Amino acid sequence: MYLSRLILNPRSRQVRNELADPYELHRTVCRAFPNANYAENESSGILFRVDVHPRARIPTLLVQSRQEPNWDFLAAEKKDYLLGADDLPLDVENPAIKEMNLQLQDGQVLSFRLRANPTKREKQSAKRIGLMREEDQQKWLARKLEAAGAELQAVTIVNEQIRQGKLPEKERANRMKFLSVQFDGVLQVRDPDLLLKSIGAGLGSGKGLGFGLLSLAKSP
Repeated sequence: MYLSRLILNPRSRQVRNELADPYELHRTVCRAFPNANYAENESSGILFRVDVHPRARIPTLLVQSRQEPNWDFLAAEKKDYLLGADDLPLDVENPAIKEMNLQLQDGQVLSFRLRANPTKREKQSAKRIGLMREEDQQKWLARKLEAAGAELQAVTIVNEQIRQGKLPEKERANRMKFLSVQFDGVLQVRDPDLLLKSIGAGLGSGKGLGFGLLSLAKSP
């Protein structure tokens, strides 16, 4: 898998528009993968997430993929989309691409971040509805991680705004609302192979709108 990091220019009108409309951001991301199946994101395993620096308010776009991306079109067509070299520390690549080679071990303890759309299906209508209570969100996360080959150890939950957008396969459909929740915490690896597979597939629904990317790091 590949991981791209793009530091976005918060002064760019297009960046501001795409941060407000994650489906448009999805369209831009997919242009880096001309052979991908845009509808399902499956052929390239495309997952993305925007993290915003809490003080500087600089947005950083993370993109995980099975195919190596090509971001050249950003410099050619969207000249103010990325934060320029004059606004970055020395020797910081933008965009930066690295090949991921995760070496997970059974029992390993890792920090994680996940922005997700925690939902449940209504029995009568079979529609997905957002889980609004923090207790239910934590239980949802614990179930998802268990199914992904990990055990939840600790978590901090931040409920973000309700996002509006269209799922890729429903481009012509009416706009829908999606609950956005950021989970930061600690997990323990229980099944390394299953967890690797789950990271590639993403967790939960709404992957075309910036949900589901599970990032891991060494636990302090």
